[in-house]
Amino acid sequence: MDLVIFGGTVVDGTGAVPVPGDVAVADGRIVGVGRIPRPDGVPHLDASGCYVTPGFIDIHSHSDFTLMVDPRAVSSIMQGVTLEVVGNCGHGSAPIGDPARTRSNIYGCRTGYEIDWRGVGEYLDRLEDRRPAVNVMTLVPNGNLRLAACEALDRPSTPDELRKMKRLLAQGLEEGAVGYSTGLEYGPERDCPEDEIFGLCAIAAEFGGIYTTHTRNRMGEADEAIAESIRTAERADVPLQISHISSVARLADDGRRAVDHALEQVDRARGRGVDVQFDMHTRLFGTTNLSAALPLRAQEGSSEEIASRLRVPSIRREMENCDSIVASLAQGDWSRIVVFHSPVQPELSGTSIAELAAAGAGNAFDAICDILIAASDRLHEIMVIAFSYRETDVRAAFEHPFCMVGSDATALATDGPLKDDAFHGAYTWASWFFRHFVRDRKLFTPQEAVRRLTSLPASRLGLTDRGVIRSGARADLAIFDPNVFAERGTTFEPNRTAAGMRHVLVNGGVAVNDGVLSRERYGRVLRRT
Repeated sequence: MDLVIFGGTVVDGTGAVPVPGDVAVADGRIVGVGRIPRPDGVPHLDASGCYVTPGFIDIHSHSDFTLMVDPRAVSSIMQGVTLEVVGNCGHGSAPIGDPARTRSNIYGCRTGYEIDWRGVGEYLDRLEDRRPAVNVMTLVPNGNLRLAACEALDRPSTPDELRKMKRLLAQGLEEGAVGYSTGLEYGPERDCPEDEIFGLCAIAAEFGGIYTTHTRNRMGEADEAIAESIRTAERADVPLQISHISSVARLADDGRRAVDHALEQVDRARGRGVDVQFDMHTRLFGTTNLSAALPLRAQEGSSEEIASRLRVPSIRREMENCDSIVASLAQGDWSRIVVFHSPVQPELSGTSIAELAAAGAGNAFDAICDILIAASDRLHEIMVIAFSYRETDVRAAFEHPFCMVGSDATALATDGPLKDDAFHGAYTWASWFFRHFVRDRKLFTPQEAVRRLTSLPASRLGLTDRGVIRSGARADLAIFDPNVFAERGTTFEPNRTAAGMRHVLVNGGVAVNDGVLSRERYGRVLRRT
């Protein structure tokens, strides 16, 4: 034995009733669970008053690039997160065609940071060299495929372009990606038709991958958003993971009814044998880049060219009626869209687009253009919040037994190169979920909440030796005080690490000891085999 964790209550990830017990670790794996003698000379961790659970798995992360910039993943590790799945929503760091063209499709991408890789395998190699604190798996993002293969994005791909996309997807899956993702509400993919997605899903199925989708969300088409994803996956015979399924709540006048209909579609599909599951983020608001309000053609060229284009009134009038995720989130009420982070104009934080429009000489789209002009050299770093959901609308999704939980955020740190970056959910997602739904709402037992965070996503990813506490499993472990574990970040001060996480192990290495982050990093890049 390399280490014994003694005196805790084991919540093993399967949903079984918690039991008092110790956990022994050797060579990065669990080698004993139960009452274990403490041999002399063997290090130990005190888990008195704590739950000992499998490390949490973030099934929906956007940490592709921030883990390159700062691999410590402090916001994640301090919540007990030991594995992140990146490449979600059609966004990601690989494959890369033209780096300049692809930067806008990478959350957390930093101006001036060299992208010196192209394929998924090269990206994973670079990430492995950075020695991340958490384990990492990736999907192949559809937006990157289209940016690498399609000359124009405002139309379906040509047969030659689709063949190139299929080759790139197959290469990414061969090099270790766990599946394929789409973000059908985002600019590079808005004109990607269902048949094109089916052709790519068929490649994912051929390689034993999964298909995850941020659905094609159009106002008034909540049912169709889910129906399309199920049709495509069923036709391709590929396991389907619907990302933040509650998004349909903002597509209908009755948000709760839209979510109920989405869940009914999932249950009917499962009833006829379709492998459908889904995940939820833990925010009661959406968040995205403000630049997503612009059509792709407006984002082309240098920062000077973009700013010059946005200053022309006739171009503004032409663009303001274009469909975008930002307009969809606003639902016609621009007081819902609030600036959260602007690196050039930090004083705008907390101000709605409606307020900015009222204070200026134009409408909401004019206000958006003015903000983007001021930060044209950091166009994709401006983040906005969209207050589009109510807990009563989305609670039914959380209650469903096949609902997983994800951050929908980037891994960050309160010091170092990412100290001024922010992304809602980064520091709060798992801690909010446990505090809110176990302690406060009592919607879940502790063992059920832990199952949603551990064995359920592990099984989705085909991982048989993570997400559970049993002999032979990997020693990814979270040890926390269930009465204290909670988020400390708030809507406008989100960069605060969670409370109550006492110890964290990643592959048997002690990443957090008595609440103190280790200088060592024990994560691995996990490639699908």
